[in-house]
Parts: sequence; structure tokens; C-alpha cells
Amino acid sequence: MSECAQIIDALKRHLKTRGLTYRELAKRVGLSEASIKRVFAEETFTLQRLEKICAAIGMTVAELMRAVSDSPESRSTLLSFEQEQMLASNPHLLACFYLLLNGRSSAELMTRLELNERELRSLYVKLDTAKLVELLPRLKTRLRVGPIVTWRTDGPVHRLYEAQVKAEFLRADFSGAREALHFRSAELSDASARILNRKLEQLAQEFAEYAALDVSLPAKEKQSVAMLLAFRPWVFSMFGGLRRG
Repeated sequence: MSECAQIIDALKRHLKTRGLTYRELAKRVGLSEASIKRVFAEETFTLQRLEKICAAIGMTVAELMRAVSDSPESRSTLLSFEQEQMLASNPHLLACFYLLLNGRSSAELMTRLELNERELRSLYVKLDTAKLVELLPRLKTRLRVGPIVTWRTDGPVHRLYEAQVKAEFLRADFSGAREALHFRSAELSDASARILNRKLEQLAQEFAEYAALDVSLPAKEKQSVAMLLAFRPWVFSMFGGLRRG
């Protein structure tokens, strides 16, 4: 992604976070809604216009640039095999890393994982050595990856937890207020299958974007959720027993 595209993407994320529409933004900067949409679509930002838009959103250009440099796209989301291997070998370390990815503080980690300060610092040192986080003074950290990590399908973490994750995740009737399970089966052309695959990839990206937006929210304002996406050529085994000899 180009630097200009990253700036546009950061602006869009901040608009979404603040619940601002293009129409409302246009009013604040004295342009028509069509003009604002064209500016974003064509990426025709002058510095003066960028400064006006940032002010209308409630931020400075400097803050926008920091948001761009700290965006999910600017940090690796695929760990090395060695990094995954280290996390897979230590459940406490993996849990610590996961909670940090989700914006939890050291105090929350110590409570959640029942660790004292010395034990937590020991985990932080290991994560720092592996270049997953930067250990800062006063038991603080800064992520060097994420906040959304894509685990290798053939990697140590996936191999270790795949069966357990699938079994635990699907062990529900999905009838809750924020639960959903949709299953569809049909015969599709290659063109339709490719379109649906792209839509699933887009949905997975949107999941990552919302997670990145919410990572700094207090723990009481969010909850851990998971989304399982699957798509493949498949025929229900029932049909095999219905074939005539």
C-alpha cells in the first residue's frame, strides 16, 4: 500500500471511529459532499486541505502521521516460524502476547494470568528478545507486530491448537444476541466462487480493521470475539450413499 493510500485509510478509520459521514465532514470543511468524496477517491489532498480535514475530525496532521506509522498495515502481521515456535512452547507466553495484542495493561495481565510483577517482566523480556514487543520502563510495552496476527497454517501455533480451537468454537448453538452461524451449500461457477472468496477476504480485513480501532478501548467496553470463515469445494458424504450401483 502506498503512503498516500495509508494516509487516506487512516483518515477513513478516524471518520468511522468518530461516527462521521462524508456529508458531515463536508459541512465542517465548507465543501460539498460530492467534492469530499472526490477528494478521497482521487487522493487529491493539498497540505492545507489535509490540515482542515484533520481539524474537522478533531486531530492534528502530526497525530494523523503517527496513526499511519502505527497502523496495522505498517506492522508485520505474519510472525516468523521461530517466533511462533517460541509462543507455542509456552502457554503463558502465548496468553501474555495475545492479551497485549488486545490492548490489555500490565495490571490486567497480572490479574488475568495470576502473575506477580517479576513473572510478568520475565515474559516481557522473552517477547522483547523475540522482537514481538519493545519492553519500556515501568513495566510497559510497545507492540512491534500486530495488532492482528495471522498464524501460519502450517506453523507451530496452528498445529498445536487447531483441533482444540475448532472443537471449542463450534461447541455452541449460536443462538445468542451477538452470535451467528450460517451454512450454505450450492453448485457455483468458478467466477462466482472467486467473487465469494474475495468477499470473504474483505470481511476478514474488516474484522482486522475493527479490532485495530478498538484495541485502545478499556476492557469493560469490549469482549473477546472470534470469527471463523471457511470456503471450499465440498460434497456432503450423504450423497455417496445414495448413488445407484
